[in-house]
Amino acid sequence: MEIPFYKYHGTGNDFILIDNRSKSVTGDFSAFFAAACHRRFGVGADGVILLNAHDAYDFEMDYFNSDGNRSSMCGNGGRCMVQFAHDLGLVTDRTRFIAIDGEHEAEIHPNAINLKMGIPRGFQALANGDFWIHTGSPHLVRFVDEDISKIDVVGIGRSIRYAEPWASQGGTNVNFVQRLGPENVAVRTYERGVEDETWSCGTGVTAVAEVMRLVTGKSNTRITLKTLGGDLFVSVAAEQAPWLKGPAKFVFQGTIDPQNHV
Repeated sequence: MEIPFYKYHGTGNDFILIDNRSKSVTGDFSAFFAAACHRRFGVGADGVILLNAHDAYDFEMDYFNSDGNRSSMCGNGGRCMVQFAHDLGLVTDRTRFIAIDGEHEAEIHPNAINLKMGIPRGFQALANGDFWIHTGSPHLVRFVDEDISKIDVVGIGRSIRYAEPWASQGGTNVNFVQRLGPENVAVRTYERGVEDETWSCGTGVTAVAEVMRLVTGKSNTRITLKTLGGDLFVSVAAEQAPWLKGPAKFVFQGTIDPQNHV
C-alpha cells in the first residue's frame, strides 16, 4: 500500500504531512511513523501529521513525534498543516481546526501563517532562575548570558528533560534563550519525542515570548525570536491566546510503503 505524503517545514522544523480524510492511516502506525522520520533510512522529519476530516471544523490535526508516538500540540506543525490545507484547497484566507489541545484559528498570508495558540497555563518561576510554562506542550525556559551558539543544547537539554520533577510528568522541552534586545531574542530548543535539538519549535518560542511578557510585567508585546531555521514572531497579551507567525513551506511530495519502512 503506497501512501502519498507531503514534506513541509516551518523555519527548519520539518514534517511529513498525510491527507488522511479517506482514513487510509488507521490503527497503530507508530513504527512506520518513526521509520519514515528517520533521516538515513526514511523520508526524514521531526514528526508526522495527519490531516483528518472533522464534522465541526475545517479539519483535525493529529500530530506524532519522530519517535512515532502521538504527542502534544506542535506550533510549527500547526502552521505547516494550515498551509497544507490551503494548498489542498480546503481553506482560503482563514481557517478553524481542532488539535489535541483544542480549537485553533489561523490566518493565511502570502509568505506566512499566523496561528492562534492555546492560552498558556501553569507558569512557574523556578528556584534556580529557570521558568516553566505549558503552551500546548510543556516547556522549560532558561535565559543564558553566554553566546547561545556555544550551548550544549542536546547534553544539557536531555539531562533536564529526564530529571525530576519533569521525568515523572512525561518530560519537558527545554529552551535556551539569549537576549539580543528588549523584544528580540535567539532561541535554541531540545525537544522531547525528537530527543534532539530541532531547528525551530513553535510552542517553544511561544513559551519564551509569554515568559518574557510575564517577567517584564507588560500587558502585551510582540517578540522576534531567532531560531536556527529563521525568524518567528509571537504576539502575547495578558489572559489571551498568543499568535505565532512565520513561514510554512512545501518541500516535496512522494509516496511511501509502510511495509518497507518498519
